[in-house]
Amino acid sequence: MPPLQPGLRVRITVPASTANLGPGFDAVGLALGMLDGYDVEVLPEPGHLEVALEGEGARRLPRDGSHLVARRLRDALGACGIGWLEGYGLRLTCRNTIPMSAGLGSSATAIVAGLGLGFALARGGDLTEADLGLVNTHAGIAEGHPDNSSASVFGGLTVSWMPSLLVVRTARPVLHPDVVPVVLVPVDQRLDTATARAVLGPQVARAEAVQQAGRAALLVHALTAEPALLLDATQDWLHQEQRRPAYPVTMGAVDTLRGLGHAAVVSGAGPTVLCLTTTELAGAVVGEARTWGRGWRVLTPGVPDVGLQVLGSGGARG
Repeated sequence: MPPLQPGLRVRITVPASTANLGPGFDAVGLALGMLDGYDVEVLPEPGHLEVALEGEGARRLPRDGSHLVARRLRDALGACGIGWLEGYGLRLTCRNTIPMSAGLGSSATAIVAGLGLGFALARGGDLTEADLGLVNTHAGIAEGHPDNSSASVFGGLTVSWMPSLLVVRTARPVLHPDVVPVVLVPVDQRLDTATARAVLGPQVARAEAVQQAGRAALLVHALTAEPALLLDATQDWLHQEQRRPAYPVTMGAVDTLRGLGHAAVVSGAGPTVLCLTTTELAGAVVGEARTWGRGWRVLTPGVPDVGLQVLGSGGARG
């Protein structure tokens, strides 16, 4: 009898994320209410894999085992002792809404999705809190910096660190209810994370490191207890200015918003702009961004308090 029974199906959603939030480089993440959806079904044909793609990236992403979600699904099954497509087949469907190469955690979302699908299949169609911890660990190791992936796993605000190369830990501070993210996506610009990281130097000055540490601590306080401090709390010295030549339009938008008193930063590796504002001031941020013309998508996605979710499962259980 194969380890996965034909007819077993799992459906999940995974939210987008924004990372760094200014000084929280590679550590602080925030889930965003933009969801990618994924389905997987066990087929009776051993060795058979179908990959169907809808939405963002559907025309250019691979439709075979090299797809990122399929690769991480394989990793999760392997971690559970289930051979890849041995005695069964799979139909994988990816419905993507998160813009890719935009600084909104699309690759982390895909990694979390593949791992979540794999562990859910191995468990017969569901995920426990312990399984979410496994997904968080495997995803953070795969990414190398678990800021985006942890936010997509758990939702809300996360602070993550890696005590070693094989250990991921995540704290989940409670976001202040008045904090509102406004997401500004430049329509015609994209930048992959590898390119954005390549421009960063290997060293930083001691004085800048001290300033960064202080603002990173202030960032968590501002996000959880005192949003009025967000402008000061989002000042960065490690990565944004170094990347300015890679996305001058993005940095121009950040400069404009910060000049108006709004806590704007580069979302992840960019080029999307994230503005951390409040319920009272969100309208002013949106209104300002609307004046920039059609070159920007202006989004207020909210912050989901849950991340990876199993929406349904069914069929045979192995």
